[in-house]
Amino acid sequence: MNIVIIGATSAIAHGVAKKYCSQKNSVFYLVGRSQDKLSAIADDLRVRGAQQVYTDACLFTDVKQYQTLFSRILASMKTLDIVLIAHGSLTHQERAEQDALYTFDELHTNFTSVVGLGVVAAEQCKKQRSGTIAIIGSVAGERGRQSNYLYGAAKAGVTAFCSGLRNRLMPFNVHVLTILPGFVDTPMTAEIPKNFLFAKADDVGAAIVNAIEKKKNVLYTPFFWLYIMTIVKIIPEFIYKRLKT
Repeated sequence: MNIVIIGATSAIAHGVAKKYCSQKNSVFYLVGRSQDKLSAIADDLRVRGAQQVYTDACLFTDVKQYQTLFSRILASMKTLDIVLIAHGSLTHQERAEQDALYTFDELHTNFTSVVGLGVVAAEQCKKQRSGTIAIIGSVAGERGRQSNYLYGAAKAGVTAFCSGLRNRLMPFNVHVLTILPGFVDTPMTAEIPKNFLFAKADDVGAAIVNAIEKKKNVLYTPFFWLYIMTIVKIIPEFIYKRLKT
């Protein structure tokens, strides 16, 4: 199985990769910003049984690299079985409200770069008429909250993109999975006080692998976020705007 992971140094992405190591003939192509971190993860996956691991340091901010990145991937793998797009950053809301350039950079990291990479991956999967494209969004995109609405806006865009991409690629036997995690205990959320709602990255990774195997369209993880967000979304706007969220 050929597995491409973009944003491979994230804790959730690493959790997914570790889960796939238990399957025979797993070949990984790991993409991330830091070659040192990629090398460490690659070594870990080899110890866990990965057949082959390629690494590729790439700046996700450079749109011009996306096509050449996938050219390198296809030179190593020939076909794509799974493409997981997992990169992102947690936007600092107060800074974003004061700094338009920072806001633009964050929207690019969390939305437009995801779309760009998804478009390139989609074309290859469409040509081969197979494969899964799994993209990590967030429950934060389900409804804007004053405490993180700029991050949420980017993630809402990701959800809409995945929905349209799924509709477009269905006739070509390509599976598109929208992944909507809640709070996950990772380095990205290190500064947020932890509570019972936080999940472990490895548990989220296992849920993603299960959703890919079952060809689910949308995954809320942990599962209870489906019920939480269903309630949040039905609150009337005239009430919701008065809430401290």
